[in-house]
This record gives sequence, C-alpha cells and structure tokens, in this order.
Amino acid sequence: MSHDSSRPSPSEADLLPLIVEPQQLAEMLDHPDIVIVDVPLKAESHARHVPGARLLDFKQLVGSNDDDIPGVPSPEALSGVMSALGITRDSHVVAYDDEGGGWAGRLLWTLALLGHSRYSYLNGGLHAWQGDGLPLSDTASDWSPSEYHAAYMDTSVMATREDILDRLAAEDPQESVVVWDARSAEEYRGEKGQNARLGHIPGAVHFEWTEAMDRERNLRIRDYAELVTELGARGLNPEQHIVTHCQSHHRSGLTWLVGQALGFSDVRAYPGSWKEWGNRDDTPIER
Repeated sequence: MSHDSSRPSPSEADLLPLIVEPQQLAEMLDHPDIVIVDVPLKAESHARHVPGARLLDFKQLVGSNDDDIPGVPSPEALSGVMSALGITRDSHVVAYDDEGGGWAGRLLWTLALLGHSRYSYLNGGLHAWQGDGLPLSDTASDWSPSEYHAAYMDTSVMATREDILDRLAAEDPQESVVVWDARSAEEYRGEKGQNARLGHIPGAVHFEWTEAMDRERNLRIRDYAELVTELGARGLNPEQHIVTHCQSHHRSGLTWLVGQALGFSDVRAYPGSWKEWGNRDDTPIER
C-alpha cells in the first residue's frame, strides 16, 4: 500500500495506514509518535523483536466474566496497561504478534474501544518482518511511562450478550445480526471445548480465523477481494451488522481487524465470547 498524496499531514491524521507493511514501518522506526507494541503468544518470542518494540503480556488485555463488561478489563486496569507502555493520546500504536494477528488485533480493538484512533497492524507480524529480511533487535527497548486515562469512549466496536440476544430476536432485517464465529470447526459443531455447554450461537457463520491468513506470504492478511468473495459465500457481507467472537476474543481480534481492513460498515466484537455464552444456562445454543 502506498501513501495517498492527498492525505492530511500526520498532525491531522494517522501516520500509517491501518494495515502497514514491514518495509513501510521500517522507514518510520525513528518517528517520535510511533509506539510499536509486541503482543506475543509466547513471551520468549520477544527475545528478538522489531527494533524499539515494547512487550505487552496479552493476559493484560483480557478481563474476567465478573468484570462490568465480561471479558474487558476495567478502565482503571487499562489505564495502567497503556501508561506502562508509554502510550499517549497522540501516539500512533503499531501492534504485532508472533501468530498471525490475534493478540495484535485484540490490542487494536481495545484501543478503538478507548476512543484511540491512531493505530496500525504490522501485516503478518513477526513472521512477515523476518520474512522480508528486516533487522531484529535483541536488546531491551527503553521508554518512559505515560499517564493514560482510559475510558470506554467508543462502545460501537463492541457487542454484549444482551445486544446479541436482542438482535437475534429482531423481526426487522435492518436490526438483525450475523454472528461470525472465528473458532475451530470442532468448537463450532460442539465437539470440543472447555465450557459448560458446547455448540454455537444460533445462525452463526463459521469462518475460522486462520482462514484469513496467507500462509504463502508469512501470515499476512489474505487478498482482500478473495476474502470478500469467500466471506460473502458463507453469508457475511459488508453491509450487515456483524458480531465476531471466539472463546475469549483472542482469535476474533484478527477477524474484527479483517472486517475493518475490508471496509465492512459495522463489525463489532463480543468480548465475552464463548467463555461467557457457553457457561450460562439462559443463552440459546445450536449444535
């Protein structure tokens, strides 16, 4: 992707596109407003990281079912997370991980929930950076903490259990919802899982998160036209109200991000995910 010459200056807009290629980021590593955050599945993956990247433990992005919003840490907890990373409201956050975009997407979704609009995903993450032959650092990154005051400022990126139940019952097609289930086929069919009840939300469309990754291109997001066609064939279209989930809104961090990249008009994530839905006795389930 190339920069649009008609784009506003960085002081008025994002420094980088939503989906940024490794070479683009490599040319911007020294920009003072860019904060690179590595959210690896395995902390040891951070031993060699994109130069300047700051390590975030993914567990800090996930709340419990007892939180005010199931699955989402409190604003106080998220204030601590963002402050420890040295993020300010002016920061352009570039997230990546070592597994194709799940935890990076979860971080970007969290930032969106907090009303933070300047963020990007390093396409393909660590795999693509290495695959492009770009240098890695094995020295600890150095930064100063900030004072980030987090609040749930944009809840339009989120769906709750109640939202989904209301939309499942809606008679007006304009108000209905299409659920995008990003889990494995076995979980979707109710053959596998660690929950009290197994199966899927009634009418949910299955498109596993790994299907969005291009294994021939170091786990970058697949060709957009191909994805739109395949998603449409499954019943997921750009103009629908779509809610995506998995077990804990980790894998659906990527599918939410893919929906944003494809320009879908209303893609929300359900942070409670199956961890909430499948452990209650008042939620409808299909198998």
